[in-house]
Amino acid sequence: MDSALSDPHNGSAEAGGAANGTTRPPSTPEGIALAYGSLLLMALLPIFFGALRSVRCARGKNASDMPETITSRDAARFPIIASCTLLGLYLFFKVYFPNKSYTGSVLKTWKTQKSKKGKTAVIQNPTTRDNHRFPLEIFSQEYINLLLSMYFFVLGILALSHTISPFMNKFFPANFPNRQYQLLFTQGSGENKEGGRGSPAPGSGLTRPLCPEIINYEFDAKDLVCLGLSSIVGVWYLLRKHWIANNLFGLAFSLNGVELLHLNNVSTGCILLGGLFIYDVFWVFGTNVMVTVAKSFEAPIKLVFPQDLLEKGLEADNFAMLGLGDIVIPGIFIALLLRFDISLKKNTHTYFYTSFAAYIFGLGLTIFIMHIFKHAQPALLYLVPACIGFPVLVALAKGEVTEMFSYEESNPKDAAAVTEGSKEGTEASASKGLEKKEK
Repeated sequence: MDSALSDPHNGSAEAGGAANGTTRPPSTPEGIALAYGSLLLMALLPIFFGALRSVRCARGKNASDMPETITSRDAARFPIIASCTLLGLYLFFKVYFPNKSYTGSVLKTWKTQKSKKGKTAVIQNPTTRDNHRFPLEIFSQEYINLLLSMYFFVLGILALSHTISPFMNKFFPANFPNRQYQLLFTQGSGENKEGGRGSPAPGSGLTRPLCPEIINYEFDAKDLVCLGLSSIVGVWYLLRKHWIANNLFGLAFSLNGVELLHLNNVSTGCILLGGLFIYDVFWVFGTNVMVTVAKSFEAPIKLVFPQDLLEKGLEADNFAMLGLGDIVIPGIFIALLLRFDISLKKNTHTYFYTSFAAYIFGLGLTIFIMHIFKHAQPALLYLVPACIGFPVLVALAKGEVTEMFSYEESNPKDAAAVTEGSKEGTEASASKGLEKKEK
């Protein structure tokens, strides 16, 4: 089975045998081409539309849609955090240390056996010749996958609802009763909430409580309809784990990631991609940790497409896979270059289209090498040089390298915090003024 496998943070490509040691009939060339072509197309869609939506997101004022800005410090720490998380998952699920009373020479005689309940370590006491079995997995993989399914069920519904909301708004009639709602979660006890001592005085003209807001999410009836439609897909995924439902969630995660995760400048993007370049190469070529973790969990952390779709239809089960990290990580860099294009005010999207073409080239090269060598390939090994190198070469040719690396995006949340602070200061001043008048 030729497949591109992903771990929770990033992606890699692998070619290997069928799962559980079973023998599969070889895929046809048509089926392989269809699977790889579909994966390539599915990878391009969230990058293209996510980049376009990131422009509107950066200009928006809705607190619920504000992007999360990645700084150079965040970018430098991310590969380390990702490596620790990946290794922790591998050790947590695959390593179990036997009872401490069986140590020393006893451990030298242990061997691994397979049973219906999974792998166990069989240790023989040299004195009594008794065999002692210990599980090699701390928790059953079935329970872990169930917890992951429930977790991604909730996240997937929210992500898919946010993804389809702008599209679905076009289908609502003009007379649709679109009521507004607000989910507000503030800090403080009951007396400090709205209506308590922390609230503005009646008649002051102030409408908000003077206490910190932890969650302030505004939505409407149209959003609730989108949430209901997304829940149908969520139940389908939870019950069947069908590959189409998996892909709908995966596409939604990818598009939201490209839209809502913003790099503050090109240098930060280079640090992030460079660090994950090393991370990807090490964990794929240096160890089997990434592939093992990717194979161990059933979660929509990858896009899949069956290579035997032409033979088995929608019930096909011989999948090619692409990790979401191979979409989101280069995607947020491509989206940054689109916003840089717009900042130049030249009515051209040269760097966006260049980086987009570079992504197609890099991912195509990844698939080609994986198919030829039948071995796990770190996709960022090919994507990072292409996505960084091509735009930099264009900037050198146009004499805009300085402009590219000096381009800086401010954090919308910081700007909102400043605005919020000024509003609170104004309201506090107004409140004090009213108190003086009353005196």
